[in-house]
Amino acid sequence: MARRTIVVTGTDTEIGKTVFAAALAGALSAHYWKPVQAGVEPHETFGATDAARVGNLAGLAPEKLLPEAYRLATPCSPHLAAEIDGVTIDPARLALPEVEGPLVVEGAGGLHVPISRSETYADQFVRWGAPVVLVARTQLGTINHALLSLEALRARGLRVLGVAFVGDAVEDSEAIVCAMGKVKRLGRLPRLDPLTPEGLRAAFAAHFSLEDFRA
Repeated sequence: MARRTIVVTGTDTEIGKTVFAAALAGALSAHYWKPVQAGVEPHETFGATDAARVGNLAGLAPEKLLPEAYRLATPCSPHLAAEIDGVTIDPARLALPEVEGPLVVEGAGGLHVPISRSETYADQFVRWGAPVVLVARTQLGTINHALLSLEALRARGLRVLGVAFVGDAVEDSEAIVCAMGKVKRLGRLPRLDPLTPEGLRAAFAAHFSLEDFRA
């Protein structure tokens, strides 16, 4: 398969974006890159960083987990974490890495999470120019957050592959987001308890079509 970069962003933080990114990267046998990691919180099973969690959940070889451009200590917005660490985030260091085959890139939180006092992830997405998958949870509030995020992506001329929902099925919310947002419903990743690599792989295969990410 030819090289293809897909950017995974979300409507908010802690909505399951990293779990979805792991499922997608595993299904595509892709490289995974999170350019800025703010906060390193150990997890007894899946590792301390998002890259470690993705690698363990997706079963990716170590060489497919690309090192972060910036790894910051404080678990907060990247712009503030960088200031606390005495670091200046240089957009030039956030250029897409050259890899063989597909690449899944994960942002932090939502589109307007700042990476500096003057730029957000949305600005970086424009530089990359790669198609975007919007991850949205199915809980209350998702309609507003998802539609605003879609509007922001399109205002910047970015191509949206579709919306990937995470959580319990809420048919009306999922349908109205995609109808009003004029976007493809890619599928829904159900809650997985326990969350295991095997369960995640099976859930993605059952609820998503790889063709939507390859076209």
